[in-house]
Amino acid sequence: MTHNGIQGPEAAAERGWHQSHRLAVLIGMLVVFSTMFGSGASAQDASEQRGLRSNTPDASPGYVIFNPNRSLTTYLIDLEGRVVHTWESDYPPGGGAYLLENGNLLRAAREPDVPVFSGGGQSGRLQEITWDGEVVWDFTFATEDHLLHHDLAVLPNGNVLGIAWEQKSAAEANRAGRLAVLTPEAGLWPEMIVEFEPLPPDGARIVWEWHMWDHTIQNHDPDASRYGEPADHPELIDINAEQEAPELSPEVLERVQALGHLPEETAPGGPGGGLQSSDLMHMNAINYNAALDQIVVSVPRFNEIWVIDHSTTTEEAAGHTGGRWGRGGDLLYRWGNPRAYGRGDEAARRLGFQHDVEWVPEGMPGAGHLTVFNNRVEHADGTHSAVFELVPPTDRAGRYVVPDAGPFGPEGPTWSYVAPTRTEFFSSFISGAHRLANGHTFITSGSQGRFFEVTPEGEIVWEYWAPYEPTTGGNQATNANAYSVFRATKIAPDHLALAGRDLTPLDPQPPLGPASAPNP
Repeated sequence: MTHNGIQGPEAAAERGWHQSHRLAVLIGMLVVFSTMFGSGASAQDASEQRGLRSNTPDASPGYVIFNPNRSLTTYLIDLEGRVVHTWESDYPPGGGAYLLENGNLLRAAREPDVPVFSGGGQSGRLQEITWDGEVVWDFTFATEDHLLHHDLAVLPNGNVLGIAWEQKSAAEANRAGRLAVLTPEAGLWPEMIVEFEPLPPDGARIVWEWHMWDHTIQNHDPDASRYGEPADHPELIDINAEQEAPELSPEVLERVQALGHLPEETAPGGPGGGLQSSDLMHMNAINYNAALDQIVVSVPRFNEIWVIDHSTTTEEAAGHTGGRWGRGGDLLYRWGNPRAYGRGDEAARRLGFQHDVEWVPEGMPGAGHLTVFNNRVEHADGTHSAVFELVPPTDRAGRYVVPDAGPFGPEGPTWSYVAPTRTEFFSSFISGAHRLANGHTFITSGSQGRFFEVTPEGEIVWEYWAPYEPTTGGNQATNANAYSVFRATKIAPDHLALAGRDLTPLDPQPPLGPASAPNP
């Protein structure tokens, strides 16, 4: 069959066999979670001095909001590290948490009763909690067919974009050209993006959808659907794109399972990882640009970020035409790993299991650029993390430049942050970064629960290590990731949510973990 005019060479079938054989060897390792947790935090992280490390006059004013991964409490702290407000929930976090302009907290929460899906970042529930602690919206999207996970984005009209896994059987996957060696009996969990119109107290109306499954390509089986050459169609997603990951040691596996960020089914052949993984993409971040009406997502299994047109109808999003940018639901832009679409080798890869891609907002230095936390950077000095700022190439009409050959630009970031001693800054999973109004960048090194602000020259002007003990299990003394935080956000002092609020530090302050300094 052909798809949108795609034609692959006759040699593709033979090439597909060799690719299958090579992949069978490569994915004998744990695929997803070894990349996430391979060595992202050392044993000493659990005993690091917690709390405020540095607060210089050059730090931008404001407050910091964060929700530790194993805590029912979301904290808002001032620059002295003092808690000024908290929100409580009956559910641990499932990923992103956002302070709305009305002072409410919108958070992804971990639904305890999930029938099918199990993986890092699973949530299944969205909660909106008022400043005074009342849950005014408590919506679940967790069935045998789909499950919310990781992140969310709030649109200007109050609607919410969510990332969700959806279930595809092994037979469906094979009919779509997925290599059998990559397909577990449980099938695949491709991604969908869903826009919800909240209907409090516990409902929502789906007003828009995008499905990865509508935009695939494969050069393995001429008799399966969507056969073609990925390098000729970088706007489509190779359903068999190669993934590589190091071994996950039993010690690290035990540690991250205790954290609750890894499924129990991690033996080879399980749906979460191993020889065959159901979690095809593992999207972990979503961000919205209102001026462009575009969505950007992080796809760590592909080591890429993707941009998608949101101006389409749901019908157009399932196809290849329509919308403001004329491309339907196909990818408008991708960056990080040309190998994923057949236009480069491993040496061309720029991202490694990245998190938290965001547009720099209007009015801030670098407005319209993209920032991303690059978790795993391989270097002669050792594996480390970095924060990148990218300038996607566009033409005069504002359309992304899609090269006829070779990878999407740019060649590299226009700005980056790495530690002076590179390996001192490393978080192999979660984490994030975002631009501040004064041109500084606020960074979350998630595995350690470390937050810090850097100048454009890379000077740290504020630093804090989350000190609050988990309230849903976990042991700081034995778990190096016990203080981990999916993402922290710096809130400007003039944020509408803070207007008229009592921001006096709480007295007494919340209890601290065993490795923490006394309360400020």
